[in-house]
This record gives sequence, structure tokens and C-alpha cells, in this order.
Amino acid sequence: MNSQQSDKQALLFGLGAVVLWSTVATAFNLSLNFVTPLTLVTVASFTSWLFLGAILLLSGDLLTLRTIKTPEWIRLLTLGLINPTLYYFLLFGAYAKLPAQEAMAINYTWGLVLPLLAAPLLGQPLQRRDMASAAVSYCGVFVIATRGDVLAFELSNPEGVGLAVASTVLWALYWIGNTRITTPPIQGLFVGFTAATAVLMTISVFTGSLIHLPWQALAGGLYIGFFEMGLSFILWLKAMRLTQNTARISTLIFLSPPLSLILIWAILDEVIKGSTLVGLAMILTGLAVQHWPRSPAPSV
Repeated sequence: MNSQQSDKQALLFGLGAVVLWSTVATAFNLSLNFVTPLTLVTVASFTSWLFLGAILLLSGDLLTLRTIKTPEWIRLLTLGLINPTLYYFLLFGAYAKLPAQEAMAINYTWGLVLPLLAAPLLGQPLQRRDMASAAVSYCGVFVIATRGDVLAFELSNPEGVGLAVASTVLWALYWIGNTRITTPPIQGLFVGFTAATAVLMTISVFTGSLIHLPWQALAGGLYIGFFEMGLSFILWLKAMRLTQNTARISTLIFLSPPLSLILIWAILDEVIKGSTLVGLAMILTGLAVQHWPRSPAPSV
């Protein structure tokens, strides 16, 4: 396969992942009308665990799990408690309390949290660009959280906003933790989901949250687990491996928020607030500044 064909395939895989990500805010909101965040994350995690296990089984890579050393197993299992266990529990909690458009927009700030946390945890330098982009984006979060009434300094739903922001911190911590992982991504994700599914199933059994599960909630959990937690990851991974231009594929993620808003408006019948559009524009501006190609350091 020549580089042009490879890039074309990468673009298709990347667009497929972005389209799937664009549907999940709507899926989250619809599902949470019938079930609690705990139940939804349990069903979704179990579904994704089965999907990833099937991928490994069909590819003949399931037995490679035996080659993972004990310290790596411990790290992977611990990461599984962060994602999907805590991350999606907080994220679904945010969607249960906020309009889908607001929770979705705030969730996109995780990319700004990543360099802020990587500086102290990984010893990576924090550049002024990172600080500036974070400032612009978090001003956008404030616009969304106050629903445009910024002078009142009063959050429309402090608990929902807090859950959404906390989920971005956990997601960033998850990817920072992955910097020490040497296991191939799908195998590593499967191990993490094994820990998550075991913990979530245990809690759900003791709380009885899986009893009398409405079919709408079951369908939502299956959709989220298969498409958002499973297939989209595979598609994105394929795109990043095939592309000759990682930066160009990475910018596809900017298509997801506007597509999400269209679906939220069309399916959930939410009136898209002006404050959401302004705040989201500020968040995406901050992300764009952060992803803008950096000039090479001058030679001396």
C-alpha cells in the first residue's frame, strides 16, 4: 500500500471514529432517562469487555496476555479503575444533571488538563501557550456553566459542572498513567476493562441496580459499550497507525462537537443556547492554539 492509499484509509477510519464519538452525548442523555449512572457504566463496561475480548480471541492475541509481567498487570488493573470505572461514572453523573450540550462541551477540555497535569507528574515543561489556551478554554467553560450570565458569578448547576470538570481530570490522569504502559493498546484496554467490569458488577449486584433493567437502558449501555468504548477506539487506533500525518488526523476531533450539537438539537430537541455556542467556540479555540504546530527553537 502506497502512502496516498494509506492516508486515505486513515482519513476514513478517523472520520468513522469521530462520527461515533459525535453520537454518544445523545446516547448518554437518552439512556440516563431510564437508568442511573452506575447501571449504565456497568452495562457499557461489560459490553466493551466482551467486544475487546472477542477482538483478541479472533486475532489470536488473547494468549499474549500471559506474557504481561506482574507490575504491568497491576498498573493496567489500576488504570481500569480510573477508566472506565470512575471516569464514566462521573461523566454520566454530569450528563444526568446538565443539558447534553453543556456536559459535552465541558468534557472536551480534558485535552487542556493533560499538559497542566503532565508538567508536575511527568516533569514535562509547561509552555506559555499551554497556559494561554487553558485560560481561554476555561473562560468558555465559565460562560457555559453560568449560561451566559457571567457577571452574576453563579453556576447554573454546580454539582453537574463539578462532575464534568472532575471527569476531565480523571481522563487526563488515565492517559498520563498510560505513558508507563508497554502492553499493546487493545490488550491493555481489555485488562483494564476486566478490573472495571468485576468491580462494577460486584457493586451492581449488591445494590440491585441491574434488576428490572429497562430495555431502553440496556440498548443504550450496549450502544455506548460497543461503539463509544470499543469500536471508536479501534477505528482511531487504526487511523493513527496508517496515517503519514498524525497532526492532520488529530484535527478531525474538532468536527465532533458541532456534529454532536446537531444531533442533540435534532434528537433530544434541546434548544442550543447562545452561551453554549460561545463557550464551545472558546474551548475549541484554546484547543486549536494548543495543537497549532510549534515553531522550532532557533539554532545557536
